[in-house]
Amino acid sequence: MREQDVFSYIGGPAIIGAIILIVILIFAIRAIRIIRPYEKGVVERLGKFQSVWEPGLHLLVPFIDRVTKVDMRENVVDVPPQEVITKDNVAVTVDAVVYYEATDPFKLIYNVTNFYLAATKLAQTNLRNVIGEMSLDDCLTSREKINITLRDILDEATDKWGVRVVRVELQRIEPPADVTQAMHRQMKAERDRRAMILEAEGDRAAAIARAEGTKQSDILEAEGKATAIKEIADAERSQKILIAEGEAQAIRNVFSAIHDGDPTQDLLTVRYLETLKYVANGNATKIFMPLEMQGLASTVGAIGELVKGDVDKAK
Repeated sequence: MREQDVFSYIGGPAIIGAIILIVILIFAIRAIRIIRPYEKGVVERLGKFQSVWEPGLHLLVPFIDRVTKVDMRENVVDVPPQEVITKDNVAVTVDAVVYYEATDPFKLIYNVTNFYLAATKLAQTNLRNVIGEMSLDDCLTSREKINITLRDILDEATDKWGVRVVRVELQRIEPPADVTQAMHRQMKAERDRRAMILEAEGDRAAAIARAEGTKQSDILEAEGKATAIKEIADAERSQKILIAEGEAQAIRNVFSAIHDGDPTQDLLTVRYLETLKYVANGNATKIFMPLEMQGLASTVGAIGELVKGDVDKAK
């Protein structure tokens, strides 16, 4: 047998076998499908929905079955900036983002052609509607309210698409330049007003504190003076009491000496001479003396009249 015949005899089946092996490998590769943990697969057989595959290893019929993978993770739709007219006719530029996640792969594949485009247009339309019902001040101060309202509207609208809107966030609400400048001037004026009010309240509090301090000082000074006057009066009263008690004791001693003993002429003379100061001051108009002192009494009386006359002249 010639070499060419031998080669043809051996090489023909090998080539056929290799071709068959390649075809089997191609069929095996196309038949094996791996669904990742964050995906689900929608299987069609000859153009008709067959089933939904869960994550894992699956086999399909090559060239007959077709699988479409759906990402079940949370995704974001960036809504392009747009101008929106507020309730008080102010044009503001609004930019937002929408976060969503797929809940039903079947609806997401068959109920909407281009979900990203549809979600973008839907968000823009409802954003205009929501902000158009609010004034500029409400838009700037009620972002959370706008976010919640938009989320509820979009979530209800996208439910038939097999999607759940997780949240909506406004990235910016930008008024026109002239309105922004006016707002800055208003903010500055408001801050200046608050500063003036705080300064006035501080001055008022300081004045009240000074007045209260002066009042307390005056009260303490008056109390001190009253205490000093009271102490002086008590001292004078005590002094007068002591003097009166001393004089009373002296009178009692003289009285006792006169009545209890036998007073001498000299003692009586001394006591009656002590009355001269009372006579001179006009405090004594009558003096009574014993019979034995009549001569001395006339002398004392004359002296008293003389002293009294000198005192009257001096006045």
